[in-house]
Amino acid sequence: MDLKSNHTSPVLTDPPPSSQSRLRVTSLLTYSPPGAVFSPGLFLTIPRKKSGILDDVRACSWLDAMKSSSPPHRKIAKDVNNENASSDADVAYRIWMVKFPSALKSFEQITNFAKGKRIALFLDYDGTLSPIVDNPDCAFMSDAMRATVKKVAKYFPTAIISGRSRDKVYEFVGLTELYYAGSHGMDIMGPVKQSISEYHANGFSSTDKEGKDVNLFQPAAEFLPMIDKVYRSLVESTKAIEGANVENNKFCVSVHYRNVDEKSWAMVAQCVDDILKDYPRLRLTHGRKVLEVRPVINWDKGKAVTFLLESLGLNDCDDVLPIYVGDDRTDEDAFKVLREGNRGYGILVSNVPKESNAFYSLKDPAEVMEFLKSLVFWKNSSAL
Repeated sequence: MDLKSNHTSPVLTDPPPSSQSRLRVTSLLTYSPPGAVFSPGLFLTIPRKKSGILDDVRACSWLDAMKSSSPPHRKIAKDVNNENASSDADVAYRIWMVKFPSALKSFEQITNFAKGKRIALFLDYDGTLSPIVDNPDCAFMSDAMRATVKKVAKYFPTAIISGRSRDKVYEFVGLTELYYAGSHGMDIMGPVKQSISEYHANGFSSTDKEGKDVNLFQPAAEFLPMIDKVYRSLVESTKAIEGANVENNKFCVSVHYRNVDEKSWAMVAQCVDDILKDYPRLRLTHGRKVLEVRPVINWDKGKAVTFLLESLGLNDCDDVLPIYVGDDRTDEDAFKVLREGNRGYGILVSNVPKESNAFYSLKDPAEVMEFLKSLVFWKNSSAL
């Protein structure tokens, strides 16, 4: 399935056959046994020595990067000047939506392409299924959203792919019908596949809370002691910064600065930078008002989507349409995989204009729920 689009009228065609090569991981990768064999999508990169400069912000200062990755939310106008600014923002958003049309208004177009195909659904959590809140520990999804996700999982294989730890996002969602990928896909609970030997170095079979056989895939397992040490160091170094919150997401550490005065953002970044100088095998990425420390491996939410499709037996199938819904910068890796791999649709959740690899957009979690409900209604109607 090939997907070409000017964003308003995508066309599906058949793709050229892909080669099935394998890459051998060398003994230079101390977190993988010598001679371990991976599929191309799971090849780990060799970490490189760093100079202490923040990984993602060499072209600009880390403070500029923090600001650019944390756009302000649109606010209700309170005076004439704000009304004018709000009007300008609305115009800019409408112009932006020409390039990234609403998935709700384009729903018929999406389902027309989905006819005769199996939809695989991938969902981010924060900002997608739950609203963004000041306290990350209180990012609860509504009962209505939970019921909607439960219904959609009845008809389509559905996975949650989050930057949070897998246990934490499962605690928030609480549905056994789903597959879960935490730590940006570095901790995946998915269906058992017969070719598990391809992933024996980092994957193992287990059972979920219902006793169902599943795979647990953890490509960064040997980083756990390092991540835990960095977490403790960051808690200590940021404790004097009012509003800073450090979260251990098992295979990555998130430093939230949503509640930190903007004048102190530089202090937050400096704390992270000072600690990372001693860990050349860790890198820094940016989310919405969060700095995230991750292992230097070639793994992200896009790789997690590919892995789950392979585990579900849906990869490289002409009759499969993956749909990924997410709101954050880290979701762009998944959008990019679907776009460049000519596989399916990315849907960006945003109420402000931003560049993206997605095809469509939704404003907020309320529209996400409406979109999911529409999928369920469409599936039921098409079965009649």
